[in-house]
Amino acid sequence: MDEKYIADRITELRLRKNVSEYQMSLDLGKNKSYIQNISSGRSLPSMSQFYEICRYFEITPQEFFDERLHDLPLYQKANELLKQLDEDDMLAILSILKRLTEKHS
Repeated sequence: MDEKYIADRITELRLRKNVSEYQMSLDLGKNKSYIQNISSGRSLPSMSQFYEICRYFEITPQEFFDERLHDLPLYQKANELLKQLDEDDMLAILSILKRLTEKHS
């Protein structure tokens, strides 16, 4: 993983959120070219700025770097729906997921 990954991932998440570099910079309370500088590779966010960016996208740092979770909106929607289920329904869903993953393995 390198600096380009961080820049590309921020761009990917920003496009999914449908927000411009300029608007995201302002939303984060930074100067108008802040995100453009990160996206172009001219700078990297500090650790505290990185956490702010994760909060902006409503993801954890682990989710930011987990390449398996690049389709976060679907995971987040599924997670929201799963939280509404009772234990019996959760067991039924787990059974279905297990069957599907075994089928695709």
